[in-house]
Amino acid sequence: MSTGISPQEHSKRSSALPGKGGIMRIARAAKNTLNGLREGVRSEAAITQEAVIFVIALPLSFFIAGTLWVWVALIAALLLVLAMEFLNTAIERLCDHLHPGKHEAIRITKDYASAGVFFALVLAGLVWGAAALRAFGVL
Repeated sequence: MSTGISPQEHSKRSSALPGKGGIMRIARAAKNTLNGLREGVRSEAAITQEAVIFVIALPLSFFIAGTLWVWVALIAALLLVLAMEFLNTAIERLCDHLHPGKHEAIRITKDYASAGVFFALVLAGLVWGAAALRAFGVL
C-alpha cells in the first residue's frame, strides 16, 4: 500500500534538523515517554517496584561506586531492568489485545519476554553485588 509520499519527501519530514521533523518530533517523543513512564508506574506492579528500587538505589550508588565507571555500571544495570520490564509489559499488553484468550504461542511469547527481564535482573544483581563487595572490602 502506497502512502503517496516520495522517498525525498519522507526524508524531509523525518529530518533531525530543526523544524517540523526535528524539534517537534523530539518534543512529541519526550511527551510519549513521560506518558509511558506515568502509565507504567501507575498500572504495573513490577514497574512500580523497580522504579522504587531505582529511586532508593540512586543515592546509594554514590556510596557504593568507587569510580565513575562503576557508578555508570550500577545505574545502567538498573535502567536495563526498567527498560526490559517496560518492553515485557508492552509485549504482554499487545498479546492480550490481539488474542485475549489462552493460546500456547502467546504464552510462549510472554515467557520469552519474562525471561528477558529475568536476565536483566541477574545482571543487575551481579553488578550491584560485585560493587557492594568491593565497597565493603570483601573483594
